Amino acid sequence: MNKFLSFFLTFITIVSYSCKYNKTTSDAYGVFGATEITVSSESNGKMLWFDVQEGENYRQGEKVGCIDTVQIYLQIKQLDASIGATMARRPDLPSQVRTLYNKLETLNKERNRIATLVEANAASSKQLDDIVAEIDITNSQIAAMESNLTITNKAIMEEVEAMRFQKLQLQDALTKCHIKSPITGTVLKKYIEPNELAFQGKPLFKIADLANMFIKVYITEDMLSTISLGQPVDIHIDMPDNEEKTINGAVSWISSKAEFTPKMIQTKNERVNLVYAVKVSFKNDGSAKIGMPGDVKFK
Repeated sequence: MNKFLSFFLTFITIVSYSCKYNKTTSDAYGVFGATEITVSSESNGKMLWFDVQEGENYRQGEKVGCIDTVQIYLQIKQLDASIGATMARRPDLPSQVRTLYNKLETLNKERNRIATLVEANAASSKQLDDIVAEIDITNSQIAAMESNLTITNKAIMEEVEAMRFQKLQLQDALTKCHIKSPITGTVLKKYIEPNELAFQGKPLFKIADLANMFIKVYITEDMLSTISLGQPVDIHIDMPDNEEKTINGAVSWISSKAEFTPKMIQTKNERVNLVYAVKVSFKNDGSAKIGMPGDVKFK
């Protein structure tokens, strides 16, 4: 009788546990994750201020820090002065050729006067030839001066254009001194403090979008044909007091390459099986945390 009672109580406990967790209905197991972005410095200099706290939420584009910009600002002002000085060297084309145009106008009037005198036999044809030759020389002088002034002006403008591109580069570098959040998310890790030296490539902080997360699970080849992108999925999360929470998700990615089952997912004997990775994306209400285990049921 005691043996029967003991067996009965054990049976009831197992059935109760199985009904409560219902783990046998799960199709796959995995770990929750999120898209993590490590923000690194794009400039060199002292971090003047850095208002980033781990666990805090920040909006996309929100300014969170600033690297010293004094040297870049001074270089921009120096370029502005150089551009102004170079532009002042541009030749004034109309004023420099105006004298020759006035001379040409006078010569044309003189040619007309002499031509009239030649017709009246009051002047020699040599006088007319001389004035025509001088007109030709003046026209050549005007063309040569205009060409030289145009070339000089073009060279100066190209020099100014090069300096303007340098200014754009400095303005871009100035913009990169202002640290902004690349996405709306939660800071996971902070790597630098105010007044520390930042340099290009140095990590500043890591941020992740914890409102839109995923669970990466592994399925066997025989399940692959029954799963498709966008397919609805039930995600099960273990909660305190042995409770379980279900969240709706959808398949967002299916690996096209088989791999061995990761060690942290299955037992040693099952790790030799080839599986396919699948990502199930879902809207997180705060229940799921990065690295937390979970399981899914494909609908």
